[in-house]
Amino acid sequence: MNPAGDACRSCGSRDVAVFLDLGKTPLSDRLVAPRDLEAPEPHFQLDVAFCASCSMVQVLEKIPQEVLFPSDYPYFSSFSGFVLEHSRRHVHGLVETRGLNESSLVVELASNDGYLLRNFVDLGIPVLGIDPTPRQCEAANEVGVRTLCRFFSDALAEELVADGLRADVIIANNVMAHIPDLNGFVSGMAKLLAPGGIITVENPYVRDLIDQTAFDTIYHEHIFYHSCTGVAGLMRRHGLHLNHVEHFPDLHGGTLRYHISHEPGTSPDLDAYLAEEISSGLSSAAYYEGFGRRVESIKADLLQLLGDLRAQGKTIAGYGAAAKGSTLLNYIGVGRDLVDYVVDRNVHKQGMLMPGTHQPILPTESLLVRQPDYVLLLAWNFKDEIMAQQAEYAAAGGRFIVPVPAPGIL
Repeated sequence: MNPAGDACRSCGSRDVAVFLDLGKTPLSDRLVAPRDLEAPEPHFQLDVAFCASCSMVQVLEKIPQEVLFPSDYPYFSSFSGFVLEHSRRHVHGLVETRGLNESSLVVELASNDGYLLRNFVDLGIPVLGIDPTPRQCEAANEVGVRTLCRFFSDALAEELVADGLRADVIIANNVMAHIPDLNGFVSGMAKLLAPGGIITVENPYVRDLIDQTAFDTIYHEHIFYHSCTGVAGLMRRHGLHLNHVEHFPDLHGGTLRYHISHEPGTSPDLDAYLAEEISSGLSSAAYYEGFGRRVESIKADLLQLLGDLRAQGKTIAGYGAAAKGSTLLNYIGVGRDLVDYVVDRNVHKQGMLMPGTHQPILPTESLLVRQPDYVLLLAWNFKDEIMAQQAEYAAAGGRFIVPVPAPGIL
């Protein structure tokens, strides 16, 4: 249902139907300072809908970009070793396949703290990062990654082109899902890309989200949930072509990397994904039916598990003060009565409180100091990396709880 008659945020169609209602939740990256604990904390409706006209899955609530990504935005990409290695391999692959050198220009949109572009810098390849968050831009510039502190848009692309800049490679990792003006963003990429250049875009794959019941991947800042069908249509509307796709099942719960250019083309992998999306029904509303019921089942089972452990006198911490953790805690209703605190490697989050549920965020070393009986893996998409990091905690008797796709103790 779509009682408000909302139009699709991508193609403008009114053929949009809500298939998941997560209620009103706080902004998932809006950590709370202890001094502000008594201040009002805004909550926004979190409905997820499918557009039958363009196959785009999306959050309907419209919140200004500056509110979603304020100047104190806490996410720094460099705190995940898995992401750093994934990015390093991507860079070296592009350098080899595209023949990049000191005469090339690589532009990354939402470049964060320079975690990816610094690999190009080390190879002597010119770069430009574009990111709207001041602390991340400062960190990037400090490590030699030239970064412009702006939101990327069609207008900014025109400014850069007028200044004589065209990109041989544009990289947009985990940003095309977060853009309220998706059409302006893609139009800007089309203008900034040099003839013969390539765009690579990475985002979590909506099929993995649905199949794994990964509802915690949904939050207000994450507006769109992409598929090959949806991305191919979006690119065509702006004179671009989706030519190839790669799948990374262990990255963010399942990620696709889209290869896009001005020139039309295809690959066996892309053809296979497009055909599979059609045959599985992913481009129809029926594919998403039942998702809400599975989400409700996870909620009931996880509350039961945590409640039983608490009744036995067990102590429970959370690992990962990320956006997905906020969605999970708030939708399920996991307060400090069930999870005492959350640990995170990001020093910029430590000392703050989780949105809505207000668990304090502590350094990961706290697990060894406090030795809780169980750790709820809020960042379950990095469970192998986390469990390897916390081998000493596990050796001392600690256990891990995974919430998705079905709650259980590892």
